[in-house]
Amino acid sequence: MAAPRLLRRCLLAALSAVLVASVATGAAQADPPNVTAAAVTFSDTFDGPAGAAVDSSKWQVETGDNVNNHERQYYTPGNRNAALDGQGHLVITARKENPANYQCWYGTCQYTSARLNTAGKFTAQYGHVEARLKVPRGQGMWPAFWMLGNDLGQVGWPDSGEIDVMENVGYEPSTVHGTIHGPGYSGSGGIGAAYSLPGGQAFADAFHTFAVDWAPDSITWSVDGQVYQRRTPADLGGRSWVFDKPFFLILNLAVGGYWPGDPDGSTVFPQQLVVDHVSVTTGGAATGGAIRGLAGKCVDVAGANSANGTPVQLYDCNGSAAQQWTAGADGTLRALGKCLDVTGNGTADGSTVQLWDCTGGANQRWAVSTAGDIVNPQADKCLDVTGNDPANGTRLQLWTCTGGANQKWTVG
Repeated sequence: MAAPRLLRRCLLAALSAVLVASVATGAAQADPPNVTAAAVTFSDTFDGPAGAAVDSSKWQVETGDNVNNHERQYYTPGNRNAALDGQGHLVITARKENPANYQCWYGTCQYTSARLNTAGKFTAQYGHVEARLKVPRGQGMWPAFWMLGNDLGQVGWPDSGEIDVMENVGYEPSTVHGTIHGPGYSGSGGIGAAYSLPGGQAFADAFHTFAVDWAPDSITWSVDGQVYQRRTPADLGGRSWVFDKPFFLILNLAVGGYWPGDPDGSTVFPQQLVVDHVSVTTGGAATGGAIRGLAGKCVDVAGANSANGTPVQLYDCNGSAAQQWTAGADGTLRALGKCLDVTGNGTADGSTVQLWDCTGGANQRWAVSTAGDIVNPQADKCLDVTGNDPANGTRLQLWTCTGGANQKWTVG
């Protein structure tokens, strides 16, 4: 579902280097390797005293209004509308006020809010990009977590590209949108999809994790680990894919505009976008790379099925999303928005592996060594091709580490 909106006015992005840190520590054969399979290249958990401004080494605060979308707010500087709460959150507050006689495109501004970005401070190219958020509620509210191409200042929008990880408009309390914009598919022509909570639940009622797994020629969106769309150049009808380059991050809470419509008598102010954390994980397999093993074949999610319990198997490498694995800083290996999981929390030889919602459990933690072992530390056992059989569809399992070819893997 395309987001029906126009260009958002953006600060000029200064060039900045992609921060990549990939660590690999060798381990003796059959020993559990002491390794991190991926690196967090950007992380903010918003720790600090209540009322403090955001970390200026990570974020810059934008100011001004936005005529392009006919938004109603004025984005203020400092910590008036974007401040830490002292409990590990950033709170972006939209208020019905104008304390400094701010002028907007329509005259005297009626609302204030905040918008932050990492331009000139951090960019990423590929990886697992996520934020855990609790959105506001009410007609006219428009929170977003998104990215713009770092070449914005050189090529302009939409040629720079835009990746909307999450947008919500207040008249759809149960629904969020993920969208890409580029040359020939921008504004209301953006390409995307919507995700809705079951049973009429509202996103404003609780925190949710919004993420994209971004790899060369593919972007996959998820909510709380549940994948709801994947986009590749094949979706563009021959138009240019502009997402294989560095992007910077943006968080904002807009008030009003073409898409959400303006606040009305039912809208209660102030409203808040509460941000628990933002992180970007890259390095190792974090770019959505293949994991190759016996006979040059790949670790594969059977049938590209993202359902819990789907077997993980060996299969000819084909570049599909079912073979694109992202290594998380928490030790997980993720595909299709879910985690590589040892079935039933097993630790015995022969315990199969499957795809499952990411739970943080020890049966979803893996360590990768320079020797090519992928080890589940809880079981102290290796990821293994059952029976040393290179046939397509052979199930993967845990087995005591032997150093055999059916336990050797190349990640990324």
